[in-house]
Amino acid sequence: MLRGLKGERVLMRIHIGERDRYEGKPLYEAIVNLLRTRGYAGATVFRGVMGFGASGRIAADHMELLAFDLPLVIECVETQEKIEAILPEIDAMIDAGLITLERAKVILYRAKRDGLPRDTLPDPDRIDITGDWQERK
Repeated sequence: MLRGLKGERVLMRIHIGERDRYEGKPLYEAIVNLLRTRGYAGATVFRGVMGFGASGRIAADHMELLAFDLPLVIECVETQEKIEAILPEIDAMIDAGLITLERAKVILYRAKRDGLPRDTLPDPDRIDITGDWQERK
């Protein structure tokens, strides 16, 4: 039996280029800062070593000219309501890219805090445990 809290969320993946900008800043930085200021659970930026997008141009870390515009993926796992709420703002920030959304089964582990056991949550209302975890037949 797993010790973590189980639930269902949406995994949002935002595919952009490393060179993309928003209001003079790197776009990935602007998106992560937006998610953070809105109180989202977290976000991670992954840098690809090779890829291509709608233009068909290949960018790879070993190609001198294109190594400065490598593919980036920003991932955020949150409730469907919060993802849907932020999409219009992210849409306004992106000139070229791709956003994918998919259902994600989540097992959440919290670090020990204030001497409380790891599976005791001091703020249980902050975590929305939803979803059907039984395999459907």
